[in-house]
Amino acid sequence: MQRSLRDCELLAPAGDKEALEAALFYGADAVYLGGPRLQLRAARAGFGEEELIQAVARIHEKKKKAYIAVNSYAYNEEIDAVPAYARFLKEAGADGAIVSDLGVIAQIRESEPDLEVHVSTQANCQNWRSAQVYCSMGVKRIVLAREMNLDQIRQLRDRIPDDVTIEAFIHGAMCVAYSGRCILSSWLTGRSGNRGACAQPCRWNYVLSEVTQPGEYFPVFEDGQGTEILSSHDIRMIDHLQELADAGVSSFKIEGRMKTAYYVATVVNAYRRAMDGTMDIGLCLAETECVKHRPYETGFYYDHLREGHANDAVDTFDCTFAAKVLGREEGMLVIQQRSPFFVGDVLELIPRTGEGITKIPVTELINKDGEHQSGAPHPMQELRLPCDIPAEAGEFLRKRVCR
Repeated sequence: MQRSLRDCELLAPAGDKEALEAALFYGADAVYLGGPRLQLRAARAGFGEEELIQAVARIHEKKKKAYIAVNSYAYNEEIDAVPAYARFLKEAGADGAIVSDLGVIAQIRESEPDLEVHVSTQANCQNWRSAQVYCSMGVKRIVLAREMNLDQIRQLRDRIPDDVTIEAFIHGAMCVAYSGRCILSSWLTGRSGNRGACAQPCRWNYVLSEVTQPGEYFPVFEDGQGTEILSSHDIRMIDHLQELADAGVSSFKIEGRMKTAYYVATVVNAYRRAMDGTMDIGLCLAETECVKHRPYETGFYYDHLREGHANDAVDTFDCTFAAKVLGREEGMLVIQQRSPFFVGDVLELIPRTGEGITKIPVTELINKDGEHQSGAPHPMQELRLPCDIPAEAGEFLRKRVCR
């Protein structure tokens, strides 16, 4: 199946209002976010009811779509509340609910049949027969298990109705467990990953110990530091999007409701430009290096994760989030500081247009009291920066890391 990338949807995460605005500003076609119930980022990335109503309205104002995660596994005492929550989501204007629990799917379909249901990746749907069962329940989108390869995706696509779409993850963190179905956190901390409270023990640093030698610990690799042996690579498919589209994927999903707005802005922008063909793919790849990430890999799309790598959990990044543009006054950018930078530094705009990177020298910094500062060390401080470049409110400024 040959499909134009321009016909595919770029789906971005939003864990808070700033990430939501970044996703919309930098070119997402749709945004997924969590509400106050049954979502897997309960600790920090959920919107309250009124916040969710406002977020959906904002997304629709920009002519984009809003999908709400309802993807944790429900307890008996929660099932009876699902119809009322489904009604709330429909009245709020949600374009779809992302659901993993069969009982929750059934409740939504029975009580609010006009609310579109998408099967979450947490449901581990990875064969055409399972997909057909979900389709028989009225589901309109299958979010694939991340363990599928391109051939398996193609076979699944060929066996389900044309009006059911396929969504797949293209960028971001992968869980050590099967599509996120992990109970390690519950065992070690009492916090369930299947209830939105994962402590991410797969990212911890582990050593070997021997039961008869208590107190003696041995690093898995002899570097004296131990190693994060359970921590997986991050997915990056920015240079393989056409292959995914040809396999039948029509929605490209970026992982990251716990990520910063800067991360969302940078990654969404890179994929938007790759899909639109407005930036060389080599430069798009370079853009994805500007955010904090683990080593990149293509996941399971080409059968197996690469073997023989060590210490995956070492994060790397080429840039830091320096400031956000708030507006422009009398030839100066009004900016809000996010991490330290100083007079003499050179900042960059995330490049939404053109092939090059727009650089902005920091020649002076002026605070709200009209005082000159030699640097911007104070979090969230509002400053004026002389600049003749027409940067827009909402654009992000970054600073290159010296290696």
